[in-house]
Amino acid sequence: MKRAFLKSIIATAAVLAIAPWANAQDKGLVGISMPTKSSARWIDDGNNMVKVLKERGYKADLQYADDDIPNQLAQIENMVTKGAKVLVIASIDGTTLSKALQNAADKGVKVIAYDRLIKGSKNVDYYATFDNFQVGVLQASSIVDALGLKQGKGPFNIELFGGSPDDNNAFFFYDGAMSVLKPYIDSGKLVVRSKQLGMDKVGTLRWDGAVAQARMDNLLSAFYGNAKVDAVLSPYDGLSIGILSSLKGVGYCTKQTPCPVVSGQDAEVQSVKSILRGEQTSTIFKDTRELAKVAANMVDAVVSGKTPEVNDTKTYNNGVKVVPSYLLKPVTVDKSNWEAVLIGSGYYKASQIK
Repeated sequence: MKRAFLKSIIATAAVLAIAPWANAQDKGLVGISMPTKSSARWIDDGNNMVKVLKERGYKADLQYADDDIPNQLAQIENMVTKGAKVLVIASIDGTTLSKALQNAADKGVKVIAYDRLIKGSKNVDYYATFDNFQVGVLQASSIVDALGLKQGKGPFNIELFGGSPDDNNAFFFYDGAMSVLKPYIDSGKLVVRSKQLGMDKVGTLRWDGAVAQARMDNLLSAFYGNAKVDAVLSPYDGLSIGILSSLKGVGYCTKQTPCPVVSGQDAEVQSVKSILRGEQTSTIFKDTRELAKVAANMVDAVVSGKTPEVNDTKTYNNGVKVVPSYLLKPVTVDKSNWEAVLIGSGYYKASQIK
């Protein structure tokens, strides 16, 4: 009798001991679809999302699509088949997912667009991103400040690069930058010698640094034989590195001919090192740890039947609906503040940069 009672107590204690763990781990599956591993930021995004969701009791299915649209579609469909309650999607091409998202919606799966707006679908429930127009404003402002345009200096020659035309963010980055640069272009203080303006002319498909490098090669040979380029608007660090490689190839970034002012985005290690070498001028830091938390908050809310916190209900029209969004603030990083922003926040260790 005593032995049976003792076994009962032990069994009950064991159940009680594991019960909180079990309850914390049974919130369900979240599918995370990321576009590519070719950019360090998407690897960080994926890892941060998994970490935060697991801490909150979800299982996470993280997949990378290698910039292949059919691959991403297959991965999303597989996540739905596995029983994902929520999909968090950073799309390759935000116009190609409508059918897959309709299938998800038919099964009651909620969809959160992650940093890239999914276009042409009514089945995008929420959007977690940064203030993308402000990213462009900050990139252009770093160029204006470095050239001394506000102090009346100039004229200077500038060339413009845009992001991938199939990424909705690229248009916000470009429009934000042009809101700052256009007055100087109109007044003649900034001169685009190639006359290539507009995303149809300056876009860089798939954010490919090699494509940017080839275009910069062509610009330099066609328009800068006897002239100097003073600045380049680059919307992403991967493009900036390609652009700088092109410039170095024709003699820039030396004591005699310093690098032009070159902007960037994502604070990737290679570009932070380039900034410290006096090559790239600045980058835009977007703390993906905070974005992961915002997305996880949205997941928590929709799973529990609540309305997620948003701070923008006007900006992001995907062609079918205005998607309720939460926008985080981007930060300019340059030689003056890189350590405080990137090391001080714990985003990088000093050993990764030096």
